[in-house]
Amino acid sequence: MNEPILARHSLALALPKAAPAIATSSVLVLGRVWNANGAEHSIGNATLMALLAVGAATAGAFAAAGRGGNEVIAGTAFALSGGLALAGVAGYADGLSLPVLLWALATATAYALSARHWRTDRRIAVAHEHSTVERREAHAHVERVEALRAGARIETARVGAAYAEQLAAALLTRATLPGFDPAAVHEGGLPELPVGRGVGTSRA
Repeated sequence: MNEPILARHSLALALPKAAPAIATSSVLVLGRVWNANGAEHSIGNATLMALLAVGAATAGAFAAAGRGGNEVIAGTAFALSGGLALAGVAGYADGLSLPVLLWALATATAYALSARHWRTDRRIAVAHEHSTVERREAHAHVERVEALRAGARIETARVGAAYAEQLAAALLTRATLPGFDPAAVHEGGLPELPVGRGVGTSRA
């Protein structure tokens, strides 16, 4: 019954790893479709794609060099620049050799950049896991201490109850003995029952 859940889980783990290859392959396919629809040897189309690629790369450079540097914007701009360049070459070139070569380079670069983020995410996940384990161990320790305290209180109450029971039995036994004087017991007082921890002592 758990097979569909496991399959979805495996797919969710594998999809981010395949995303760079899927992205570059999609750009290559779209470029070749564009080539088949009249982009081949079109100077105007090639110039447009080149300008867009250079513009995206320039925007990424400014984002990376700005105060504080925004890695997300810079990475997105550079990825867009690479995709536009790949699409332009795939649409303008005659054969597949150059587009496939650029596709391979773009895919390798995408995986190299993604590996850094995957390592960072992995370190964060491991640190979170360690923190969670430490919190659970601390919580378990507190639970063990509280269980010991509760056990000690229960044991103290049990001892007190046993003492009261033994005292009552002793008084009943004493009352049946010859020469028992209730007035003397009343004047001398009864032994104290245990209060809190331990067993109480008799009053003088």
